[in-house]
Amino acid sequence: MQDSRILVTGGAGFIGSNLANHLATDNDVIALDNGYLGTPENLDEAVEYVEADVLDEGLPTDVDVVYHLAALSSRQMLEENPREGARVNIEGFVNIVEQAYEDGCDTVVYASTSSAYGSRTEPSPEDMDLEAATGYDASMLGRERYAEYYNNFYDGITCAGMRFFSVYQGYGGNEAHKGEYANTVSQFADKIANGESPVLWGDGTQTRDFTHVDDIVRGLVTTAEHELAGVYNLGTGDPYSFNEMVALINDALGTDVEPKYEPIPLENYVHNTCADISKIHEATGWKPQISFEEGVRRVCAPYMEDD
Repeated sequence: MQDSRILVTGGAGFIGSNLANHLATDNDVIALDNGYLGTPENLDEAVEYVEADVLDEGLPTDVDVVYHLAALSSRQMLEENPREGARVNIEGFVNIVEQAYEDGCDTVVYASTSSAYGSRTEPSPEDMDLEAATGYDASMLGRERYAEYYNNFYDGITCAGMRFFSVYQGYGGNEAHKGEYANTVSQFADKIANGESPVLWGDGTQTRDFTHVDDIVRGLVTTAEHELAGVYNLGTGDPYSFNEMVALINDALGTDVEPKYEPIPLENYVHNTCADISKIHEATGWKPQISFEEGVRRVCAPYMEDD
């Protein structure tokens, strides 16, 4: 993608800032964020930062592509404030798409979620039955249904929903500001590097399809370039357990910190995730390039440099 005008909502957040910084090399990029979950410190100077809310009127949607990544992006956030979560995640999506359509933008790529697949050890395809086990799931599935409506009944616009699997980069990247909402890879690496035992729920055998943010960014870019419509998984199809993750972190850091185990405190806890990525691969050729072993080494590298 070159010489395009691009809006990234949630653009100062973790995934959004990585995407905005990547695109700003060859494009005119606006990162829109209200500062709730993001920080402009994540952004390169080449990115134009606009402090605004996705529920506002008069947003800078006169662009070629909208990446709508802004959301209250966790189960906990929706449980603490379900009404605000619904407004931001559903009404905010509708507001962005409507303004983009009025301004002549024909390509929207938006964040959805893979958590609605529930707990599965087999790869989860996009067309399987889904369940809204949490308010967060419900809000993001609401996004998908509105996108379906736009794809079917609005001429000249495509909406592609990206079901992200466990995205990570590490505190040496643009994830540190997320704190307790950061990926477990990043949280555990930081604890182990500082000699603290990470807390694992259950027996640590739960698995996640850990996907490096650089692969996510490539997937987002190629989705817009192909003007896809519908929903697509972005993951690896190669999950690792939390126990395996801790072992890889210890190996990368040269440490031997044992985790602590505590009972799982949540109902409807997703024990396993695994992406079926055949749909996005067949549509664009995209596939992940960063193995989890390499990704963990990247997460741990800044701590080694500090020694």
